[in-house]
Amino acid sequence: MEASRIQLLRGDITKVAADAIVNAANSSLLGGGGVDGAIHRAGGPSILAECRKIVARQGGCETGEAVITTAGNLLAKYVIHTVGPVWSGGERDEPELLAHCYRNSLLLAQHHGLKTIAFPNISTGVYGFPKTKAAEIAVKTVKEFLAHHALPEQVTFVVFDEENLKLYQKLLPEISQ
Repeated sequence: MEASRIQLLRGDITKVAADAIVNAANSSLLGGGGVDGAIHRAGGPSILAECRKIVARQGGCETGEAVITTAGNLLAKYVIHTVGPVWSGGERDEPELLAHCYRNSLLLAQHHGLKTIAFPNISTGVYGFPKTKAAEIAVKTVKEFLAHHALPEQVTFVVFDEENLKLYQKLLPEISQ
């Protein structure tokens, strides 16, 4: 079942060995703070160089969309950059846009034949998305996707703090230690 294909890990996503890690990017794709800055710093200049090529080709990345680059110096093979919505009280389709981030990242992983993917908590930092609602959307979207697709074989939610760990443990009781 799809639950056995989901893992939960507390730690630093830049240290996760997976076919792809997901970057909670901004629309410029040129790095920033939080997870985005950490991935660019740890991965090195090759990630930014590829992001610049994408920007030159398509002008950045829209909210809810996803693009893929090399992972540079990271343990992962690829970085999937997705742009989460900035929380505005839920009045600007933020929940659906966040679900698109997860779906489009999973579709991109599937398209590239990737077996493992790791997600951070998209939009819950400076973008202000409520953590509980974001976790619910993430888990629901991933479970629905896995129920209908063979790839990726394994999805890992990588949480950085105790608050998010407890939220995901509650939503994923079948995998919590």
